Parts: sequence; structure tokens; C-alpha cells
Amino acid sequence: MNDEYIDIVTKTGEPTGQSALKSEIHSKGHYHNTAHIWLYTDSGKILLQQRAKTKAIYPLLWDVSVAGHIDAGETLTSGAVREIEEEIGLTISEGELQKIGVFECFQTYANGIVDNEFHNTFIAELKVDLSHLRPQEDEVEALKLVSFEDFKTLLKHSESNNHFVASNRSYYEFVLESIKKMS
Repeated sequence: MNDEYIDIVTKTGEPTGQSALKSEIHSKGHYHNTAHIWLYTDSGKILLQQRAKTKAIYPLLWDVSVAGHIDAGETLTSGAVREIEEEIGLTISEGELQKIGVFECFQTYANGIVDNEFHNTFIAELKVDLSHLRPQEDEVEALKLVSFEDFKTLLKHSESNNHFVASNRSYYEFVLESIKKMS
């Protein structure tokens, strides 16, 4: 885990003016911001990322196209653009991102991580072929495109197919509906 500095926010997502190392954020349960970016194609497909097998939380499950923490002093959109470049090697502009919401994800895991995150969620069109993407080895195991219908089917059986994080079902459904409105 990279131990970068992250800004601490309040329980309602307001800046506190304080920051801490990521390790402290997760050990003490400080509230903080992340960016989730869902990429979709004009042909009705969504890019999914398989989490690296070395991830502390939900290794090898399929999830959001790109996700990461917002570094201290960074804006939400600049952090999102940085994460896209780092995780899949794709360069996009902040103007290509459309924010669809902020979602609270407050969870404690058996490994001691106390994750009090605000997922600042964006969607953007993927305008390059999958072969042009370069997955970050320690973050991303694999990438794939799935049709909207396949996404719904995988989600419908997420409690038994070990594909998605089953507890995030309503979040995934909201994202799918937001993407459908854009495509």
C-alpha cells in the first residue's frame, strides 16, 4: 500500500484542513475522499477492473473501472484524472468526467482497515480500444468490457458468482442507470 498523505474530511464530507498518511487514515477510521470512475463505450459496454490478487480488500473481485484515494491538496477531478492515468494508462481531461454522485462507504474489515470513504463517482466515455490500456500491476489484475445486459446478469447473481462486491449492488445499479442515460 502506498502511504501518501490524504486530506481528512468530516462525517458529512466537509474539509477539516488536516491530512494524514493513508495508513493512519485506515487504522484510525478518518473520513476521506476517493474517486470512482466508470468508463463506458459508445457501443453500450462498461469497463470493469479485476482487483489485484495482492489487494487487502476484495482481491480478484471485479469492480469499478478505476478507483483511488484523493491525495492531500488535490481536487476531486484532478485526483480522478491522475488515478485513470496511474491505473490503466489512459489520459483524459477533467472536462470529460461527469460527476454522478457521492456515495458513503463506511466499513470495517477483519484485517483492521477502517474505511470511511466518500466515493466521488464519475462517468466518462472510453474512446480507445481495450488493447491501448496499460493496467497497473499492483492494483489491477485484468480489464474487460461487458455489455449492459451482461453487467445486469452478473450483478443479479453477485451473491453467488463471486464476481462483484455483493454489498455494493444498489451502487452498481445506480451507476448502470446513469451510464445508460449518457449512451
